[in-house]
Amino acid sequence: MTDPIPLARPVMGEREEELALEVLRSGRLSLGPRLEEFERAFAARLGVASTSAVASGTAGLHLSVRAAGIERGDEVVTTPFSFVASANCVLYEGARPVFCDIDRRTLNIDPAAAEAAVGERTVGLLPVHVFGYPADMPALEGVAAQRGLWIVEDACEALGGRHADGRAVGARGHLSVFGFYANKQLTTGEGGMVACPTAADKVRIDSERNQGRAPDMAWLDHDRLGFNYRLTDIACAIGLAQLERLDELLSARARVATLYGELLDGIEGLELPCPDADGDVRGWFVYVVQLPPDADRAAVIGALREAGIGSKPYLPAIHLMSFYRERFGHREGEFPVCEEVARRSLALPFFPQLTEAQVTRVGEELASAVAAARTAAAR
Repeated sequence: MTDPIPLARPVMGEREEELALEVLRSGRLSLGPRLEEFERAFAARLGVASTSAVASGTAGLHLSVRAAGIERGDEVVTTPFSFVASANCVLYEGARPVFCDIDRRTLNIDPAAAEAAVGERTVGLLPVHVFGYPADMPALEGVAAQRGLWIVEDACEALGGRHADGRAVGARGHLSVFGFYANKQLTTGEGGMVACPTAADKVRIDSERNQGRAPDMAWLDHDRLGFNYRLTDIACAIGLAQLERLDELLSARARVATLYGELLDGIEGLELPCPDADGDVRGWFVYVVQLPPDADRAAVIGALREAGIGSKPYLPAIHLMSFYRERFGHREGEFPVCEEVARRSLALPFFPQLTEAQVTRVGEELASAVAAARTAAAR
């Protein structure tokens, strides 16, 4: 039987084992020296003054909107085409995410739509660099400056991405958040990092991730509301090992993306991820295609599963999730570009260790599944 091809697989090696074992033997499993070492190394790689390591990208987003100054009753303009955490983090503080439609090419938030969605209660913008492609930050920064809004960037999918001006995604001077889940460009298993534009931001986030305790306070004393959003030294050790070979991991992802692009280009009606343009560079996170409009996605997924190939609808529209429908009355037709993309999107197996033979197998099975699904739809 042919070996199955999973949707994602982390790349772990001897260096990750070595550094994690050092932490285990040290007895300092949390709030130890690896935490600060990982933060400094990540900040240097990104090109920012300081960072704060946290338990997840979601935790980082929550702490970031708090540090930006969000209050109950505020509104934050964001995208409905994202992992749900980018909207949920606003709700955690009793505020409301206000959605707007997306750009058809990049799948990122449309700056013109974002500006149109700004209202009297709007205090901030929360763009997401979807699938690692840089959002149009210059345009969004123009909207924010004109309307007096803060920006928090969700860069959880975009490590390795760059803007046309050469700056790394997440290094433009806003609170920006990266995620280190197992399918990300760099993984710590679970975990995240916040790029902190000011020393005050770092002090606050470092405190709030640790139950509101300041560095110079006794462990039973806390001077603000906080959370258990710490990242363990074991996770930080794994992150350090991953960071040492990040260029290799990013290059391998780009190689797989190139193979897919060459192989899938001939499938009629299939839309591939947009290529880099105007100086922007994607940090490859996942490989998501859009199926032909007349292809039954569930049938394609089923056929790939039968062939031992993982795939997944990616991403559903947040505003059409049951919780958001029931809470805010969202309905189909509000954001037509997002909804069309969400209906057709399909994530294919994507990780650095994918071989050319595996990519070829995925491509052949996908072509067959799409053709069969289109034929069935035409009957």
